[in-house]
Amino acid sequence: MKTGLTIGKYAPLHKGHQHIIEKALEEMDELIVIVYDAPKLTKIPLEVRAGWIRKLYPGIRVIEANEVPNDVGYTEVIQKKHENYILSLVEGFKIAAFYSSESYGERMSKALSAENRIVDIDRKTINISATEIRHDPYGCRDFIEPIVFLDLIRYDYHKI
Repeated sequence: MKTGLTIGKYAPLHKGHQHIIEKALEEMDELIVIVYDAPKLTKIPLEVRAGWIRKLYPGIRVIEANEVPNDVGYTEVIQKKHENYILSLVEGFKIAAFYSSESYGERMSKALSAENRIVDIDRKTINISATEIRHDPYGCRDFIEPIVFLDLIRYDYHKI
């Protein structure tokens, strides 16, 4: 059985994230999605963001990562902390492929001894980012599922 892994804050979950998840589901027998806590980035609780993935993809194993290292950056020390944290969360699983659309994919794949599966890193298939959505949720509404949009507005914008 081949197991894939992807990680993110999903703040909010959008069609680009879903493209990565769906690509992994096409290629793997099982998929693990790690959802990072991100209280400095969004008011949407970790369990709500993880819940979107559980509702939209009921067969996926979702791990809520609520003790994430606070360090941000690409120094050797910081990257190693994040790698070790991810490895601790998937201990006992043999990860065949790591899916991302980020430059850290290659390094994380090596740490996991897994294939590096970069998906749409240039955003040519789905040209959106969570940052864009957070800045203009109404204008970017077509890039997010209705359940995500409702929570985004409810928690981050208090307009419903």
